[in-house]
Amino acid sequence: MPAPSQDVRSASLAVRWAGLLALTALLSGLLALLRTPAPTLLGAIVAGVVVALGERRVPVPMAGFMLSQGLLGMMIARACPLPVFTELMRHWEVFLLGVTSVIVLSVGLGWQLARWRLLPGSTAIWGSFPGAATAMTLLAGEFGADVRLVALMQYLRVVMVASLMMVAATVVGGADAPAGHARVAWMAPVDGPGLTLTLGVGALAALAAWRWRPPGGALVLGLAAGVLMQDVAGLDIALPPWLLAAAALCLGWNIGQRFDRGVIRHALRLLPRLFAVLSLLILLCTGMAALLVLWMDIDPLTAYLAMSPGGADSVALIAASSHVDAPFVMAMQTGRLLAVLAVGPAVARWVSRHSSLPPAPVQ
Repeated sequence: MPAPSQDVRSASLAVRWAGLLALTALLSGLLALLRTPAPTLLGAIVAGVVVALGERRVPVPMAGFMLSQGLLGMMIARACPLPVFTELMRHWEVFLLGVTSVIVLSVGLGWQLARWRLLPGSTAIWGSFPGAATAMTLLAGEFGADVRLVALMQYLRVVMVASLMMVAATVVGGADAPAGHARVAWMAPVDGPGLTLTLGVGALAALAAWRWRPPGGALVLGLAAGVLMQDVAGLDIALPPWLLAAAALCLGWNIGQRFDRGVIRHALRLLPRLFAVLSLLILLCTGMAALLVLWMDIDPLTAYLAMSPGGADSVALIAASSHVDAPFVMAMQTGRLLAVLAVGPAVARWVSRHSSLPPAPVQ
């Protein structure tokens, strides 16, 4: 049987791209209506899973994937300006306790998942780490964990935490606008030179990561470049919503299309136990928030948002629309994210060596 012509292959690829885009738009729109955090990213992941299970995978250009990682690192840098560290230094003992306690609780639960032979050690740790879910998922892949199961744990926790935070903000703090429902200014004016510079710096971070393969890849290099650009050179990082959405699509499709039927079956078997473990983590962090209220006379919603284990973007949205101490909340969340980025690889390697499961991904 003769091989399909180039025109036929191109038409087939165009049809698959059209199907993937349409499915992503539908899912992202539904998730946005449900006020789910990061609807574009989650919609792209789910659409990628559906396409992969139908054996209709669409190749996502590696250049776009690497650039998206670099831009994500720059987005984290933009959320961590120097005033955040000023807030950290003002209450360093509180932040040390808060950051350390949540990380220790998360690592402990990840260790138990590995000891119970539910997940390989590295995958269990990266899936349990608090912080930016996308960053943890991408770093997990850089350090040998199973990105698919890490993504399942991270985004399941994001949805659980964000849902509880919206309830808590409404009941306790009287939020003005629930997370995920804020109107996005898609057509807002863009700083042309700033956007060009941001894209150039992100592209350099991606190119350097592709060339030298440093730990953490383009994400960490983008974060470092963003800090230099913003806090040393005093330049603005321009990341309009449509650019972040495009990056989220590249990242989501790449993650989602790594799934297959075997991983999905394994994930469904794990789901009830993962839900129980993550519920325990959230409950323990709520207990730590109660201690902050008792010891530091912090208002309950501020303490709860500060100690929430993950979903820093969702926390930021709720903190901005609620009557809370937003600098305190974001300083705690940012400090924990940076701590995880610093110690995460070493902790994951240690657990992989000492847990009962090898760190090989699920097939």
